[in-house]
Amino acid sequence: MRAEIRAVGRLKAGPERGMVDDYLARATAAGRPSGLGPFTDFEIDPRRLKDKAAETTALLDGLEPGALVMALDETGRTVSSMDFADRLARARDDGVRSAVFLIGGADGHERALLPPGVQLISYGTATWPHKRVRVMLAEQLYRAASLIAGAPYHREG
Repeated sequence: MRAEIRAVGRLKAGPERGMVDDYLARATAAGRPSGLGPFTDFEIDPRRLKDKAAETTALLDGLEPGALVMALDETGRTVSSMDFADRLARARDDGVRSAVFLIGGADGHERALLPPGVQLISYGTATWPHKRVRVMLAEQLYRAASLIAGAPYHREG
């Protein structure tokens, strides 16, 4: 199952870009034996988009039918790392071919345009910079791929 982060905004060369690339490469390596990957990211330049409806439309462009779609949203449900990994594993086991993780622009997502069945997830009530959210999501994808592959989790036992 392929996994892609789709984000409004661009990461310039720097610490965040390096961390996202590193975590996605690690996720791809860890996930390969479990049928996960590759893990990639796709950036959407917000300068050519006029509002959050246009941003949401751009995020969903070319979405594969039947894809697992999770949108990061301040009103979403917080999920533990184990729950996140379980969601990915269940989707893979159900034959889902791709998972897409959406990070909207500063004003979030146009809810009416999100596909049926989208899962809204949140990293809590704090305000996080978009760059950091992308790093945190990439890390959670790496952690999920590792857990699914059977790596021990320090919170167990």
